[in-house]
Amino acid sequence: MKIIETALPGVLLLTPVLHRDHRGEFCETFNQRAMTEAGLPANWAQDNLSRSRKNVLRGIHYQLGQPQGKLVRAAQGAILDVAVDLRRSSPHFGRHVAVELTEENAQMLWIPEGFGHAFLALTEGAAVAYKVTTYYHAPGDRTIRFNDPDLAIPWPVTSEEAILSDKDLRGIPVRDAEVFP
Repeated sequence: MKIIETALPGVLLLTPVLHRDHRGEFCETFNQRAMTEAGLPANWAQDNLSRSRKNVLRGIHYQLGQPQGKLVRAAQGAILDVAVDLRRSSPHFGRHVAVELTEENAQMLWIPEGFGHAFLALTEGAAVAYKVTTYYHAPGDRTIRFNDPDLAIPWPVTSEEAILSDKDLRGIPVRDAEVFP
């Protein structure tokens, strides 16, 4: 597995070895030894699957109290996956990385604790599979506005085109958000 650090220290892009032939393809989406060697957690609390139609935008989500690290991949279709540094003490606070994850490239994005996470479905029937390091903790659940001008994330959809949940519509600006120390 090829592992490279993104522009945000700690956020990693993982590219598994794809074995393709006339029958289809195979790749390891998780290998505990490789993940541990890369500094990722050895134990995970749960696996999640999210299915979305094109232009569904989920996030920017994070959890206080029980922060989650996430290992994200597109199991079907394509997404624009975004990690935002929400650690006030970080020199990278408020900066983001955006990576296109597709079922074809099989890449995964490791988003450590202290970061917000969002994704946009770029195709119909995008399915996002992700592992998390801790269980969902509703009292700590927070949402930052996806189109916050202070974050300047270049989403390839307008605010009118983006399909949002009520929770995401109520997202607040990062400057008003309770974030990580």
